[in-house]
Amino acid sequence: MTAVVNTRPGQPTALVIGGGGMGMSTARRLGQSHRIVLASRSAKANVEREAALREDGVDAVAVECDVTDPASVAALGEFVAERGHLRTLAHVAGLSPSMDDWHGIFGVNLIGTALMESACLGLAAPGSAAVFVSSSAGHLAEPPARDVTEVLDDPLAPDFFHRLDRLFAPQERTPLQAYRLSKFALNRMCRRQVSAWGAKGARIVSVSPGPIATPMGARELDGPNREVKLALMRQLPIAREGTMVETADAIEFLASDRASYITGIDLLVDGGLVAATRPDPTSRAHDGASK
Repeated sequence: MTAVVNTRPGQPTALVIGGGGMGMSTARRLGQSHRIVLASRSAKANVEREAALREDGVDAVAVECDVTDPASVAALGEFVAERGHLRTLAHVAGLSPSMDDWHGIFGVNLIGTALMESACLGLAAPGSAAVFVSSSAGHLAEPPARDVTEVLDDPLAPDFFHRLDRLFAPQERTPLQAYRLSKFALNRMCRRQVSAWGAKGARIVSVSPGPIATPMGARELDGPNREVKLALMRQLPIAREGTMVETADAIEFLASDRASYITGIDLLVDGGLVAATRPDPTSRAHDGASK
């Protein structure tokens, strides 16, 4: 994994995981104050993404990484370490329900996220911040039963899928269910890891967007979950989709020194969707509710 980079002395490094619309928006925003390493699975698209960022004046290099492959994640960690201090991790990669099946969505959205968190914890230093993009979907369904939660809390276990699949009937193993559960588990991961990051003088948070106008979001309107998404959008107190600029605003703030005392939380950037549809937080108490 090599590249020729025109680095700017004194600029910290931001690692942005995910090269889609939201990932590129985040890279452009963080690129105003960081050198950018953009990592995604598509080597061919990365050439175009790097060129686009550089045309916008961003000191950027785009590299290939499969977040579900421990060796690929480790190689990315080594590449970032060679560039110096990792100031910011913005983990934007993820699959929506229409993009893969039960195992595929868990593989990227939870296992891949956990692998990247572990690798970047090893690079964290005082002042580092990790921001993981989750989803309001992790808040909208009932919390899973305790036995499910225990499995979700250990996504890097060798028998993760065996243990998980035993808890769900075949007809329950849907992409939408995988998406909701993976985002619920991602938010829990950020809370569980707060002390580990704090011990290094670093912070970890998650951001849960609601309906956002992205190419991936548009794909959901053409897929089998169209009516689910439309029903949610009709309940938005701010009666529109959010924009990628608005999510980049939130990520930039949480990564910055202005948020230096904010860690271990999930920030909803959802136009009030969760507040409108789940107004009583006591109803979501973890009491072994049904899956």
